[in-house]
Amino acid sequence: MTQANLLSPPSNIPPQTALALSQKAPLILSSSPTSSLPWPLSLLVSRETPETWTVHENLFFSALRTGDENSALALLQRLEARFGDHSERIITLRGIYNEATSKSDADLEKVFDAYEKILRDDPTNMSIRKRRVAVLKALGRPADAITAVTVLLQHSPTDAEAWAEASELYASMAAWGQAIYAAEEVLLITPNAWSAHAHIATLHYLSTASNNPPNLSSLALSLKHFCRSVELNDSYLRGFYGLKLITSKLNGVLSDSASAPNKRTTQDDDDIPVPSIETVKKLEEIATSKLAEMVRQFKSGKKGWQGYDEAEVIAARELLDRDGKTER
Repeated sequence: MTQANLLSPPSNIPPQTALALSQKAPLILSSSPTSSLPWPLSLLVSRETPETWTVHENLFFSALRTGDENSALALLQRLEARFGDHSERIITLRGIYNEATSKSDADLEKVFDAYEKILRDDPTNMSIRKRRVAVLKALGRPADAITAVTVLLQHSPTDAEAWAEASELYASMAAWGQAIYAAEEVLLITPNAWSAHAHIATLHYLSTASNNPPNLSSLALSLKHFCRSVELNDSYLRGFYGLKLITSKLNGVLSDSASAPNKRTTQDDDDIPVPSIETVKKLEEIATSKLAEMVRQFKSGKKGWQGYDEAEVIAARELLDRDGKTER
């Protein structure tokens, strides 16, 4: 199981898994996959396999996550020795190590300056352009980060990761229109990504959360995308959490409108139609039932139900408890 995780680790592993993986570092480092001969002669007597360096790189990330800087550095140095310190991938890994081990903003500024120098020498290094955005975020400079990611997108307009980053940056500044636009670009590139649908659903929900009266079109769009996210992945906890949240909100809004016909809610003529209250209630029942099952099965420790993040399960339990619908 550990080997499988090291070869293809999940994109967002829980801390305990990262710790378990990083504890394998001494074992990996105790044996050298290559000989002492210089490359490429070392390949003649090498014990490395196609998976060797994938394991090293993924172990490097786990070691950094758990604060094992010594193991991370040793793994990085081994990768540098194998592939050379001029490899674009190795340059990026070195940058990530320097970011992770920075102790102050001054240290991060030095990392940023190093990235600037790399980009002056090689403007096409997209990995470093992305790391540059990450450093600007860490320094608390979202406006500069947006400018940087905009430049990145000019060079690579079909980069879904960059569009997603732009969306999150705009959302952090409550620029909902721009955040939604960037999220829609992600969907154009990856139309079947359930997490992308959940993200854009969340943006539509947040864009009208503080409005009074609420914008029914935004709520309807949020509902549409949450429904699509769970249609694509019927085990997606975040999708069902959002579906439960938005249907509860819509139930209240539509019930108020029915009881007070003169109460105004905003909706543009060209926006999608708002679903009936019967449809919304049915969707809420489905979301409630599914969330309750996820919480119950996770708590019981049943095999096949333990892949959820514990914090998300706790949040789902609290959401269900608010209306007393947790199934025991």
